[in-house]
Parts: sequence; C-alpha cells; structure tokens
Amino acid sequence: MGFPENLLVAEERVALSLHPHWKRLVGAFLFTLLVVAAAIAGVVFTPWQIVRYVILGVALLLLIIYPLRRLIGWATTHYVFTTHRILLRSGVISRKGRDIPLDRINDVSFQHNLFERMLGCGTLVIESAGEHGQIVLKDVPHVERTHGTLYQLVEQDDSRAGA
Repeated sequence: MGFPENLLVAEERVALSLHPHWKRLVGAFLFTLLVVAAAIAGVVFTPWQIVRYVILGVALLLLIIYPLRRLIGWATTHYVFTTHRILLRSGVISRKGRDIPLDRINDVSFQHNLFERMLGCGTLVIESAGEHGQIVLKDVPHVERTHGTLYQLVEQDDSRAGA
C-alpha cells in the first residue's frame, strides 16, 4: 500500500517515504515458522481426523491473529518526509496521523546500537516546538541517511522562509 499523494499541498514534494525496517516482522516470521511446524507435527502424529482439523483450525487462527496483524501494521505505517512537513500515518481500521511542519522542528538526532547498525536501522528522535514535544520513530531504515535528509530539508525550509 503506497502513500496517498492527495495528502500533499501545492508545491509540496515527497523527499523520502519509508515504512519501518523489516526487523519489526522478524518475530512474526519466527512465530509463523513455529506454528506451521507445530501444526505439521500435530497433523502427522495424530491418528484422529477430528483432532487434525482442530489443529489446523487453531494454527490458522493463530496465523491470522498475530503475524498477519503485524504485517498489515507494518505495511500501513508510513514515515513521509516532504519539503514542507513530516507526515506520520499508521493503521487500517483505526487510523492515527500526525503532521509536523519543518519550521517547528528544533532538533533531530538518531541512535542505533551495534545490532541495529548491522541491520541498517535505528531510532530517529525529532524535537518539535509543538504541543507533543518529542517524536521517537523506532526501526527507521537507513537512520543516518534519513537523519541527514531530514536535517537538509529543515535547513532548506529555513532558507526558504527567510527569503
């Protein structure tokens, strides 16, 4: 699911559009493998047909509840950096959104540990002059590059406002 371009205002362009890093899906993937392996073992080693159907039904239910929900949550979470603002969107049925104008951003920092550096992700921290203050975006892919892009966008916005 792509980011809806109709949310942009005139003369606004997308500089960077991201989903959270794929590491958010690792737990759901491992859970899926475990459930599938347990279901196969249960079906193979159970002599009663009705129990096999129950095992398959429970496995299907578990796969729908956790991994599919995580996948949909990941796919519908957007971090969008434009020439005018940052747009944060998430959810399908219950939607959450937040827009931060670039001229309200006071500070941008990032952090990532060794494991996150190996995976190429990290946490982006944005200090805003708004009501909510600090925004913490976890599992941002290429966090250093994203930090640099955001810093550049803020600087360009400052120079455009000053002109």
